[in-house]
Amino acid sequence: MVGPLHVEHRRNGLVETVHPVSARVWDAGDVRLAWGPDVASFWRSASKPFQLWASLSELEASVVAALSDRELAVGAASHNGEPGHVVLVQSLLARFGLDAGALQCGAHLPSHEPTARATPTALPVHNNCSGKHTFMLAASTARGWDPDYRALAHPLQASVHRRIDDLAGVRHGTGVDGCSIPTFHAPLSAQARAWGALAVAMADGDGLLGRVGWAMHREPWFMSGTDRLDLAVVQGASEPLAAKIGAEGLFCVALPRRRVGVAVKVHTGNPDALAVAVRAVLAELGVRLDGEWPWACVRNVRGVAVGERVFVRGG
Repeated sequence: MVGPLHVEHRRNGLVETVHPVSARVWDAGDVRLAWGPDVASFWRSASKPFQLWASLSELEASVVAALSDRELAVGAASHNGEPGHVVLVQSLLARFGLDAGALQCGAHLPSHEPTARATPTALPVHNNCSGKHTFMLAASTARGWDPDYRALAHPLQASVHRRIDDLAGVRHGTGVDGCSIPTFHAPLSAQARAWGALAVAMADGDGLLGRVGWAMHREPWFMSGTDRLDLAVVQGASEPLAAKIGAEGLFCVALPRRRVGVAVKVHTGNPDALAVAVRAVLAELGVRLDGEWPWACVRNVRGVAVGERVFVRGG
C-alpha cells in the first residue's frame, strides 16, 4: 500500500482543501493495487447494475430479451431527469402496465439544472433512481410480491443482498438509501471484487449481468446524463468499460478486456476531487481518459480559471 494519497484543491498556489483518497483494483482473484486504507463504504448507486440484475432475473425471459440497451442503461442509472430519461422511464412503465405513482423512490426535481428550471412539479419519474425502481416494481408485480419493495426482508431486496454478498465475497452491512430501499456497505476491496465479477461477466458474455454492463457502456448518457462524470469516463476511455458513481465519493469501474474491477473512494465525498482521483487511478492502470477534464480546473462564477485540483501520490 502506498500513501498518503489525496487531491489538493489549490487557489493561486495555496492549498485550500485536501481530500484523502483510497482505491482498490481487483484482478485475477486478488487485489492488484491498493492505495490508502481499505475503508468501508456504502455502495449507494454504485450497486445499481447488481440491483437491476436481480430485478431482471425475476422477469420472463421473453420480456428481458425484448429490452434495449437504452432501457437497461436507464434501469442502472442515476440519471439527470432530462426529457430523454423521463420519456424512457415512462415508456418502460407503460410497457409493464405500471403506474408511476406506485414507484417507491419519492420525487425530486431533475438533477440537470436547466431541466429543473423548466420543471414546475417534481414527480417520481424525475427521481434519478426511477429507472431502477421501475424494474423493481415490475419484478415484484410479475412475481406477485408486495408492490412496496422497500423492506430489507422483501424477496427482491433479499435477492440483491445475496447476489452482492456472493460477488464481493463478504457479508454486507445494511442501511437505507436516499431512494428508500436498502443499501449495503463493505470494504473497498470487496466492492472492487464485485465490479471485477461484472468485468468478467462482460468479457465472457455471461448472461444478464454481462448484458447490463455492456448496456451501461453502449448507452452511457441514459445511465447518467449531460456533464456527468460517468458519461465522461465511458466516452473518454481508451478501452471499453462500464462505470458508475455512488453517493459520498465512491466510483466503480469494470474493465472487461482486463477482467478487472476498480473502486475509488474520496473520503470527504467531494465530487470534483473524485473526478480527479478516478482519472489518476485509471491512468495508473494504463487507461487514458481523453478530452477536456473540467473538474481539474477551479473556476469562479464568471468562468475564470482561479486554481486547480491535483492528485498527489505519496511515497
